[in-house]
Amino acid sequence: MSKLEIILLCIGTLSIFFNVVVFVYARSAIVQLLSVSEELGDLQQMIDAFAAHVKKVYGLEMFYGDQTLQALMEHAISFSEQLETFEYIYSLTEEEKDESDQQDNPEGEEGETP
Repeated sequence: MSKLEIILLCIGTLSIFFNVVVFVYARSAIVQLLSVSEELGDLQQMIDAFAAHVKKVYGLEMFYGDQTLQALMEHAISFSEQLETFEYIYSLTEEEKDESDQQDNPEGEEGETP
């Protein structure tokens, strides 16, 4: 083997090794991003449920007009709106779930039997 062949072989080997490392790192980063996306989606759902619950309690006759509950309701709604700024992150996993639901039930019927 000539000197040029040895150099090209070393460069090719290093290139393949580097590409494998980049691939593994990118895959790991994507898995972590999807995990964070799912968690943010769950957090958004919990906050929306909490805001709805506080609003329901605030609407009861016994608590209507209570300033503490009103402030809590406004804070929950504000927090929910602020969390919506991260929708682009947690919508990544919601789209995947929607696509898998459509593949499982192509007619778009959920739980209905003919």
